[in-house]
Amino acid sequence: MSTTILLLQLIVILVTARGCGWLLRHIGQPSVIGEMAAGVVLGPVVMGALLPEWHAQLFSKASLAGLSSLSTLGLVLFMFVIGLELRSQRGLRAQFKAAGSVGLMSMAVPALLGLAIAPLLQPLAPAGVGFVPFALFIAAALSITAFPVMARILKDRGLALTRFGQLSLSSAALVDVIAWILLALVIALAGAGEGYAGVLRIGGGLVVMLLLVFGVLKPAFAWLLRTHAPDGEPSTTVLGALMIGLLVCALLAEWVQLHAVFGAFVFGLCLPRDDRLLRSLVERIEPISIAVLMPLFFALAGLGTTAGAFSGASLGLMGLVIAVAIFGKIAGGATGARMAGYGWRDSLATGALMNARGLMELIVIKVGLDAGLIGPELFTMLLVMALVTTAMTGPLINLCLGRRAPADARVA
Repeated sequence: MSTTILLLQLIVILVTARGCGWLLRHIGQPSVIGEMAAGVVLGPVVMGALLPEWHAQLFSKASLAGLSSLSTLGLVLFMFVIGLELRSQRGLRAQFKAAGSVGLMSMAVPALLGLAIAPLLQPLAPAGVGFVPFALFIAAALSITAFPVMARILKDRGLALTRFGQLSLSSAALVDVIAWILLALVIALAGAGEGYAGVLRIGGGLVVMLLLVFGVLKPAFAWLLRTHAPDGEPSTTVLGALMIGLLVCALLAEWVQLHAVFGAFVFGLCLPRDDRLLRSLVERIEPISIAVLMPLFFALAGLGTTAGAFSGASLGLMGLVIAVAIFGKIAGGATGARMAGYGWRDSLATGALMNARGLMELIVIKVGLDAGLIGPELFTMLLVMALVTTAMTGPLINLCLGRRAPADARVA
């Protein structure tokens, strides 16, 4: 019976995700936004309200263990690819000063605004969560940028090789690395039951894990790939070794009381910088991860939402979160680009791109929900914020660049 329920859940989730992705793609939005929205559709806000009895039977808590395991695997594979892609981004060194200016400003402004509104959101935090880790989590959640979604938007519009496009990609890579470090510290602070002694213990475990990954696994896999996959095309045996290394790193992250996604991300960072290897791994991993496993993650995220976020004072707080997130990212990114010598149009376009949060935001807030830092109501607000800020990116780019976009793409 459990297998029947699991298969039925998979069918419903994948059909809904593909349908929502198709619908959003045909109105000019990335399909990933539709897949993220499918999670909300499958949650208590839409399906739970329209078909309460059927929804309760299909997605009962007792039947979610299989979905949870598969979604975690999809998340680990996805973050592994993100680590690989950040390593392959070559613009970061070439324009480090400009990328640093945009990256730091696009993090600092929304983070400070997040700290400012944290006291207003504190009543929505679960009981027992201290203000410091809660406020730092809000700051991290508002300062994230979706590197994969940004890259897809630029590629779809032919702007990936333009000056501001390269600046935005480099800045987003820097932001994601800093944001994940900050999130790791917040999770350590919240998960350490022994106070600051626990934080030091978790921090020490993280240092040991990083030393193991970059001191042992990095040279070992560099030798393995150089010897047995010199053309960047790993055999089944080498691919199996990579998957074992990935799962070991994810397990190490769980052992030091962080999330498995941190280990997967770090393992991706430690592999050799080889565009051929990246292309080969992406071709093998992304289809199953993006098309099958990640929609399960979206569905589980949607099950964590609540209709209470759309009524009364909560609706006003949701509007505040969305407004602060949009203003902070666009103002911070545009200011950083202006400081780096870019014109106003390119600066505003860069700020609009930095405002895209997409799947990375959803991963961050799901980690916060699992860690007990936020409850369903605030999780729902942040999820809606992620959808809104990502959906507005394309139209904002068109508004900022106007008819210059195609010309810039041809010049590049």
